[in-house]
Amino acid sequence: MIVEIHHPHSLEELFATLDGADGEAKIVAGGTALVLMLRQGLIAPSRIASLQRIEGLNEIVERNGYVAIGATATLREVAATELVRANAPALATACGLVGNIRIRNAGTLGGNIAEADYASDPPAALVALGASVEIAGPDGLRVSTVEDLFTGFYGTTLDSTEVITSILIPISPEMTRQAYVKYRSRSSEDRPCVGVAVWMRLEEDSETVGELRVAVGAAASTPQRFTDTERLAHGTVLEELPIEQIADGYAEQIEALEDFRGSAWYRKQMTREFVRRAVDSIVGEGKVA
Repeated sequence: MIVEIHHPHSLEELFATLDGADGEAKIVAGGTALVLMLRQGLIAPSRIASLQRIEGLNEIVERNGYVAIGATATLREVAATELVRANAPALATACGLVGNIRIRNAGTLGGNIAEADYASDPPAALVALGASVEIAGPDGLRVSTVEDLFTGFYGTTLDSTEVITSILIPISPEMTRQAYVKYRSRSSEDRPCVGVAVWMRLEEDSETVGELRVAVGAAASTPQRFTDTERLAHGTVLEELPIEQIADGYAEQIEALEDFRGSAWYRKQMTREFVRRAVDSIVGEGKVA
């Protein structure tokens, strides 16, 4: 089967390309996931439309109180850009831990989200940071939180004619801390068995927790937050933060999956341990944004 490769220069041209396909059409950003699926025979599109020549989709800028990351910005660019490192260090860390340097040079943040791979690093960081995505389609633009975008195992609310155009991360107020920690159960692989992202806002006294967000990735089909457990931290001083209770709460509530990286039971134990480590890290020497 002959696959047509198209390089539209605008979103309008992209949607016309998708609409004119004779058979299934696929959108590609960096191609790190799509190429593997093609080689393995998991998909057989008649047409592929690349986002690489659409102007502005690779920009990383500050916009109206957000760090706006274009969908085709590479993971390496996200990890290295000072605007991201200063305002979203947990995301910079997560992007810098994906795969290897070759993957990070080609893979894009937009593509990473659209694939909804449960065993990837950026989604948990984005959920903890309260990020949202701008989604364009033939009928216009819509916005979704990253948390609401994921529907299940490799599933999102995107339909076949929609494309993520940018990722929006709220610029954190003063006195916030954040971190991302990753656990690999297999030394031969870079994908996480469990990844935990934490975002904390302190009150003006610099000692009292105003808000805590904890997102666990790779342990379940989508990144998990448990707001009732997060609230255990609200109003407590850092030295009395109930870290063990929070870690236990996440381990008890998470509906862990099982794969060759670990059983469901093992993932629950690692969720407890790495939630504890992640929260503890920002109590001590956490990065202040």
